Order: sequence, then C-alpha cells, then structure tokens
Amino acid sequence: MPSVLVVGYDPQAIPGVDAQALRAVLDKELTRFGEHGIDAAMTLVVFDESAEPTLIASLVERPWDVVVVGGGIRKTEQLLPLFEQIVNLIRRHAPQAAIAFNTSGGDSVEAARRRL
Repeated sequence: MPSVLVVGYDPQAIPGVDAQALRAVLDKELTRFGEHGIDAAMTLVVFDESAEPTLIASLVERPWDVVVVGGGIRKTEQLLPLFEQIVNLIRRHAPQAAIAFNTSGGDSVEAARRRL
C-alpha cells in the first residue's frame, strides 16, 4: 500500500479562520486516502522553532512514497521561508519520496496520485 504524508499549516495558527471547519476538511481528506487504498498521515506545522523538529519526526517515521505540501504554506508569501525549509527537510530526511503540491485541503489525494 502506498504511503503519503501531508504537510499543512496548523489551522489554529491562522487568524480569522474557522479552525474546526478547516480541520474537518483535512480529516475528511485523510479518509479519502483510505478509500483510494493509500495509507496517509498528516503533520500540521506552524512558523516557529517547532516546525523543523515536528516535520523531521514525521519524515523519518517511515519511508514515505509521496509528501504533499499544502497550498496554505506555499501560497502565503510570509510563509516562503517555511516552505523552503519544508522542501529542504523533505530532500534531506525523505529523499525517496516524491513531492506533490495540493491547491487546497480537499485535493491532496489527487496531488499524491499524480506522483504515485
């Protein structure tokens, strides 16, 4: 069974966002992975000193086939340094994994399937 790690920005750290509603979308997406025969996990990070150790722990947990980096991280200009950090950590700690990019929390399955 292929394995996918989805890396997203923690909705609780986004001002003015309904964190519970966004988390429900993300959880629904994890369920969709299972419906497609893909074992998936999610790591949510924030832009502070905890991002690197949190992500490294997830990346080395197992050999991922694909790591999907969420649009919330890539599309927010202020998070560009975090995005760069994430891509470099993936290259260093999960070099066997393909890297995919979603456009929202609701199309991570499609992003991962493009790289599987």
